[in-house]
Amino acid sequence: MPLTVINHPLVQHKLALVRDERTGSKDFRELITEVTMLMAFEAMRDLELEDVQIKTPVETATVKMLSGKKLALVAILRAGLIMVDGILQLVPAAKVGHIGTYRDPQSKEPVRYYAKLPADIHERRVFVLDPMLATGGSAVDAIAEVKKFGATQIKLLNIIAAPEGVARVEREHPDVEIVVAALDSHLNDHAYIVPGLGDAGDRIYGTK
Repeated sequence: MPLTVINHPLVQHKLALVRDERTGSKDFRELITEVTMLMAFEAMRDLELEDVQIKTPVETATVKMLSGKKLALVAILRAGLIMVDGILQLVPAAKVGHIGTYRDPQSKEPVRYYAKLPADIHERRVFVLDPMLATGGSAVDAIAEVKKFGATQIKLLNIIAAPEGVARVEREHPDVEIVVAALDSHLNDHAYIVPGLGDAGDRIYGTK
């Protein structure tokens, strides 16, 4: 599946503000929400439409409305929660699942501690959400979990990705499209994205 990098000027402008170390938690949260909403327009470009008859104040008209599978948003905790808020403003009927992982400091691999998904996730288009795609471990684990429950139409949305993370997802889940706002240079020795934006969870919630 292709990697989509969204180069829209508004996305890139807001992303520059997100990266800036001077941006405080309040503005950081608002910017991440706005970037996610803008990314969702591109990520959902292929949603199915159907013709529906309505009556306007002038006459009866045939218009387009969403059809096909409904949506599920799966946030990788904790940073992925902020992306859910942005998409729910666009698609308030979407169901939301959560997968909690933390990165083992030695192996850098994800350790899952929580998973709660919609019961009908196998009937829905799934968008897995996490601001950062670094090593790819958490994303690969989350995608495997939603597949275990029968989901087949899955997209991964990340604000910033590293080539190493993209390569791992493409290798282990070649059927999943990745949508990002930026593909950065590389991972450093601590598995942080360079130039990146630091720890997304800490910047969202004001923790260190």
